[in-house]
Amino acid sequence: MKKILILLTVFLAAPMLLRGQDAATEEQLNKLRGELSALQTSNVDLQKRLADVMKELQDVREQAAKPTGNYASVDDLKQLAEKVREVDRKRAEDRELILDEIKKLGKAMGAGGGRTVKRQDDLPKGNTEPPAVSDKGYEYVIQSGDTLSTVVAEYRKQGVKVTVDQVLRANPTLKPESLKVGQKVFIPAPPK
Repeated sequence: MKKILILLTVFLAAPMLLRGQDAATEEQLNKLRGELSALQTSNVDLQKRLADVMKELQDVREQAAKPTGNYASVDDLKQLAEKVREVDRKRAEDRELILDEIKKLGKAMGAGGGRTVKRQDDLPKGNTEPPAVSDKGYEYVIQSGDTLSTVVAEYRKQGVKVTVDQVLRANPTLKPESLKVGQKVFIPAPPK
């Protein structure tokens, strides 16, 4: 009978134990369902944020691919090149005008345009006094064996402080390597 009593007790207590276990299991299931629901909601939020980040990244890539206003277009470069060519053309025209004017002035000065001229052979040789200086300078006629350096040196001996560079500036068409006998060279007077 003890066996029956134990069996009866087990059968009667088993549903209660099972109900208690079912309640604990159900509570755990409800808790897991809640956590699962929270994870699903969180996953949806993360998916939305990821989609937003991807869209932002795409926008940044598109902006990086587009040139900004700091770059010149091909048309801008063509216009700039044309303007540079125009400036060069005008500069060349101005250079020609200046050279023509210098030639005209040189011809006018060579034709006695107000210059007082003296010939080198009119200068006193060996005299320590400087030659009579005109208000503008001297005209020298190239002799056989003369070089521009020797002519300038002779004038310096006579007290006329002049340099080869000053003579070349005063005679823009003069080529010192090809002086000819009888050629006239203007020797500028030093500034006072």
